[in-house]
Amino acid sequence: MDENMPARIDSKFRYVLLASGRAEQLMRGARSKIEVASGKSTTVAMREVTEDRVDWGYGPAPSLQEELVIPEAVEPPAEEEEVH
Repeated sequence: MDENMPARIDSKFRYVLLASGRAEQLMRGARSKIEVASGKSTTVAMREVTEDRVDWGYGPAPSLQEELVIPEAVEPPAEEEEVH
């Protein structure tokens, strides 16, 4: 594992996803969670993730009780016969 990533981030792929998502938030006007005089949003976001300042999670585990609902098939309309 890269020494720049917090231990709870399990892959470089997830690190990139977190940093890019955070950079987008910063570009849209979110406040930085670190003290910076100035800097690109991507650099700030990467530092925030590296310093473990960005909260993230996998979300709640899916419930086994939930069932997949499949909509009923819709029959196409019958073609009208041509009148000669």
